[in-house]
Amino acid sequence: MYTPPGFQENDREKLHDFMEHNSFATLISSNEHEPYASHLPLLIERRRGTHGILTGHFARANPHWKLCNGQRVLTIFHGPDAYISPGWVQSTSMVPTWNYVTVHAYGVLRIIEDSTQLTDILKRMVTRYESGRDQPWSMDHADDGYIDKLTAAIVGFEIEIDRLEGKWKLSQNHPQERREQIISGLLDTQRTDDLQIARLMKET
Repeated sequence: MYTPPGFQENDREKLHDFMEHNSFATLISSNEHEPYASHLPLLIERRRGTHGILTGHFARANPHWKLCNGQRVLTIFHGPDAYISPGWVQSTSMVPTWNYVTVHAYGVLRIIEDSTQLTDILKRMVTRYESGRDQPWSMDHADDGYIDKLTAAIVGFEIEIDRLEGKWKLSQNHPQERREQIISGLLDTQRTDDLQIARLMKET
């Protein structure tokens, strides 16, 4: 990923936080003919491996898992993004641009087909995404035998991350006064992503 030094984010804890909060990611691999991508929720285990380990699962009917087993893959975690208008600033030396935040994680993907491990992956995922609900759903609520049918229809995987890249493109290359004008313009739109980018600009 092209990342000028001023936009680089190297704090691993900050990158892991971002990955947890934006965990529906794009997993990309390549074969002999073309790139292949799947969109998947992923769990991050921060303390395993050099930079953490990602865990998820494919539908068994998705051919992607057969193509990427043992392959080095790229996983993209998408954050908010926003169009930046030159009309928000009192300057003629600016053109339209885009602000955004993203994390790229690289590593070798290893397929998991053991039913016990697959059940554990599902339990961890359910616990993660149900944790904020007043009455969390549990796999124990499923009909007898249903989870066994489910695990037979999926393929799990782990990716040991060997490289992390973070890009926080938030107008750091502009003077403070101009950045404040951009923040004001973003806040005026009231669009969700624009408000999030404005907040991140204030924090950066």
